[in-house]
Amino acid sequence: MEFGVLFTSHPNPQEEPYPHRDVHARTTEEVIEAERLGYDTAWIAEHHFATSYGIMPDCFAYMAYLAARTSRIKLAAGVITLPLYDPIRVVENASFVDILSNGRVMLGIGSGYRPYEFVGLGKDFDSRRDQVEEAVGLMFEAFHRHRWDHNGTFYKGTVQGSYEMLPHPQQMPHPPLYMAGGTDRSIGYCGRNGFGLMLSTLPGLETLAAQTALYKRELATATPERARNPAAGQIDIARWVYIADSDAQARADTEDAIVRHISHFGGSGTSGYLGSVSEKGAKITYDDLSTTLLHGSAETVIAKLREMQARTGMTSLLLHYPPYYGREKAMKSLRLFAERVIPAFRPPARRMAAAE
Repeated sequence: MEFGVLFTSHPNPQEEPYPHRDVHARTTEEVIEAERLGYDTAWIAEHHFATSYGIMPDCFAYMAYLAARTSRIKLAAGVITLPLYDPIRVVENASFVDILSNGRVMLGIGSGYRPYEFVGLGKDFDSRRDQVEEAVGLMFEAFHRHRWDHNGTFYKGTVQGSYEMLPHPQQMPHPPLYMAGGTDRSIGYCGRNGFGLMLSTLPGLETLAAQTALYKRELATATPERARNPAAGQIDIARWVYIADSDAQARADTEDAIVRHISHFGGSGTSGYLGSVSEKGAKITYDDLSTTLLHGSAETVIAKLREMQARTGMTSLLLHYPPYYGREKAMKSLRLFAERVIPAFRPPARRMAAAE
């Protein structure tokens, strides 16, 4: 199993007061530390306009910056909200950053779930899934054939003859492509089109097992071209992770902050996202989150993660945490996970390579 960290560039007002510029220096420190600790991937989440959620308007700009600050860790857009973009620009930018990073880019796309982001950019929220499905076909044309003549409902453009899509990425024909899925429609589409699957922090294990089973069934129907995606068959599951010396200490460190943070996903600003991608209601307690948290001692987390791996076939865990624990506790948890949990899922040779 591989291990990545999902960074939302979410400010902690106590440490990063409005207008929260300091969040980016802190997030960069965490990415650099994740590489030093042997994590495989830094996932960068895109979000716009909220003063109480993530502040990351351009994943590509940030990944290009991180490419110069790191040397080994893979840099992943997790995810690009595709309806907010021209899909050809996504292809161009992903290819360019792939070159700048010496072939370390991974590209995740999604339809989005925060209406205010669409309103702010003058985009239609209700048709977002239709937009994604049209955009994906155009992106594959650009990646595989470098030319296109497209006249669709949402996108139009022609590049033919002596013109072509440049630059070509270092990872040909394209970097590993992932899609975030939370509904049957998105998960089925993800599988049929050969994307790697990214699943939310919010569903419990039973829901995850059903979602991954659907993905695997649909992946079997992907065309040979789509199935050649390096990420095809990969299942990345995000979880809220916190490691302490005991389960009781983990709860004491995190209970108030994690309940407050996750409750946010049931609000109007997320279009009911909590309920649409999981079995949870809007009002939750720490005990309600037992199916979605990887919190506790290393032994507790290892046992939960082994069960999740067996039930879902997951290939990668994306560690996630809100900023409200404070920098010191968050960094300690990242270190304890790397030292006490990751070795249980990696053979000795792999552990040695990651530490070099």
